[in-house]
Amino acid sequence: MLGYGRGTYPAGSILTPMTLALEAAVATAVDPSLLALYADLHAHPELSGQEERTAARLAAALAEAGYRVETGIGGHGLAAVLEHGDGPTLLIRADMDALPIAEATGLPYASRETAMDRRGNEVPIMHACGHDLHMAVLVGFARAMRALGNSWSGQLVLVGQPSEEQVSGAAAMIADGLYARVGRPTAALALHVVPEHPAGTAFFTEGSGSAGAESIDLVVRGVGGHAAHPNQTRDPVLLAAQIIVALQAVVSRELDPQAFGVLTVASVHGWAKHNAIPEEVRLGINIRFFEDRVRTHLLAAIERIASGLARAARVPEDRLPVMTLLDESASPVVNDTVLVRRVRAAVESVLGSDRVGDLGPSSGSEDFGAFGAIEPPVPLCYFRIGTGGGQLHSPNFAPEDPDFTIRTGVTAFTAAALDLLGRDING
Repeated sequence: MLGYGRGTYPAGSILTPMTLALEAAVATAVDPSLLALYADLHAHPELSGQEERTAARLAAALAEAGYRVETGIGGHGLAAVLEHGDGPTLLIRADMDALPIAEATGLPYASRETAMDRRGNEVPIMHACGHDLHMAVLVGFARAMRALGNSWSGQLVLVGQPSEEQVSGAAAMIADGLYARVGRPTAALALHVVPEHPAGTAFFTEGSGSAGAESIDLVVRGVGGHAAHPNQTRDPVLLAAQIIVALQAVVSRELDPQAFGVLTVASVHGWAKHNAIPEEVRLGINIRFFEDRVRTHLLAAIERIASGLARAARVPEDRLPVMTLLDESASPVVNDTVLVRRVRAAVESVLGSDRVGDLGPSSGSEDFGAFGAIEPPVPLCYFRIGTGGGQLHSPNFAPEDPDFTIRTGVTAFTAAALDLLGRDING
């Protein structure tokens, strides 16, 4: 169904006995059955918190690879464990959930699935963020490391994480005792695909890898009434429009120009009838940041501007806007510099220097950081691999060469794991 793509090792890679063994293990692991698994996961995506079938398929594939699998962690989360002598514990994470997007790729295995979202609406579903690729890479990596058992020592913990798109699944797994069940990791790795770069490439970021995020519901309340008599109302539609415009100046005029911040009003809902001014308008707001001080400033600015403009519009005090912080928060992912440099060197040794590069911090958000946010912190390395093929969160996203992308991810994880396991990661 999915034809094989280009080879793993280009000119410039360093072919040692270990890399040759790695190449053989990856070639065996990334077989037609793994590509069929990827196609099946792509064809049957599930929304955040609903990943029952996906988790079952991933758990079965990891168990078949020889791992002990625990399920039902923090919802549909799972962890697959392989112990092989004394040594560090390395956690590798793949996310499992999909997005409420109607697929338009035209692929033979395109999703036609629908489901009910949290608001009770039936929505289409698509793996528009590459989580199907991440899961296929995880299974291929599991197979390769099993085959290379004589080359490493320690413990592997492979995590299938739910609800990444709602940036809540990682924290839920930690709260549900993930580390009590499988042990505290010495280090944790994750990757994410990037279509802006060609398939077969890998990119690393030291320090802040992705932004923190908060989602806010802002209910702009007023006094509704007949559209023919607007003077008898306190119009929340006009007030919401004024708030939206005023919020656009927060980042450009209130933040230090050297600081990073994004404030987006992503949705506006205020329908009643064409000739009726509604009682309220709901705004969906999202903010992004790298620093806590920026987060604090943005949240305070939203409340200050909304309340101030409402009072200026003579909205009664008991009808001032209501601001709610949703449980979809993500802290910035901060990569450990020592770990990143070590993983990068291992990956570069097998992919070649022409296929490995640097990326600056991403304004996108992700909850992988929760796996490191314990005391003492777990060192993290979150890196990216190229796919080509459009834009994430788009109806048309599809990797140009799924086989080559998966093969690259498996190779990168395996090279990193072979370097890390059996030695002191912080050394």
